[in-house]
Amino acid sequence: MREIDEGRRNVLISGAVLAAGITLPIAATAAQLKQGDRQVSTITTNDGTQIYYKDWGKGQPVVFSHGWPLSSDAWEAQMFVLASNGFRAIGHDRRGHGRSSQPWDGNNMDTYADDLAQLFEKLDLRNAIMIGHSTGGGEVARFIGRHGTKRVAGAVLMGAVPPIMLKTPAYPGGLPLEVFDGFRKAYLADRAQFFLDVASGPFFNFNRPGAKVSQGLIQSWWLQGMMSGHKNAYDCIKAFSETDFTADLKKFDVPTLIIHGDDDQIVPIANSALLSAKLVKGAQLKIYKGGSHSLGDTSKEQLNADLLAFARSVRGKSVSAAERETV
Repeated sequence: MREIDEGRRNVLISGAVLAAGITLPIAATAAQLKQGDRQVSTITTNDGTQIYYKDWGKGQPVVFSHGWPLSSDAWEAQMFVLASNGFRAIGHDRRGHGRSSQPWDGNNMDTYADDLAQLFEKLDLRNAIMIGHSTGGGEVARFIGRHGTKRVAGAVLMGAVPPIMLKTPAYPGGLPLEVFDGFRKAYLADRAQFFLDVASGPFFNFNRPGAKVSQGLIQSWWLQGMMSGHKNAYDCIKAFSETDFTADLKKFDVPTLIIHGDDDQIVPIANSALLSAKLVKGAQLKIYKGGSHSLGDTSKEQLNADLLAFARSVRGKSVSAAERETV
């Protein structure tokens, strides 16, 4: 994976140099590209998967989990605000996404959560605030369900998939399996066009009358999606749609903020946030009127303010000494 990333960066740097009309000595260019001359942030999980992460600022850690099929880049606006206000903002690329490696196996919620737990351990993160969007919200829920909250001070689920997207006897308001089968069919037929259609329409609500369409956001989403592994992103459709997080949500015992747009076309609010708010004891629910699935972009100022306020509300709150001894 490092060789692949190296190649990607070499192409980008070489292109930038040529575009600027700058001539650099070959030896100097090679020296600048050496691994040792840059800070490359990755961890290696127990099964050999490399997980890329970005680590900005200092202070109480705030850990961001991104949606499908994106990368930690989707959270950069929020990470910048938190890191600029006395927090340590950490965003990782889920296995098979972004700059992380693309293993054939392990593309499921249990493994995603375990990968994140290993990141917590290797960076020795304590008293962390976890923030998850969409699939990332499921990752946060499964992390707490499998690994508890001994390292966690608070949690935010934003446009998140829990408790489950799929229509089941327990959740009759969910989406039929045929909807996700349609996703898979379109993905396999032409994933580049499928990603473009999602970004151009329902993800940002650009298909709504009077919407102010941003081609930049569409292109950024498409680029992040195309960086994902083909099988990884395919498998993740099942992971985000069919995983039941009910038991995980019932294990939350830290301050929790649930944020959702009431015009979310990707994860409809009725079968997600409204139900999760009842399953998480003491959860605070904030509904963004007319809000899309991508509140970090289409309601950026409001979301940034809400996340910063929540982080400040749990600043300095730590786990008990007894719990710390078990970390």
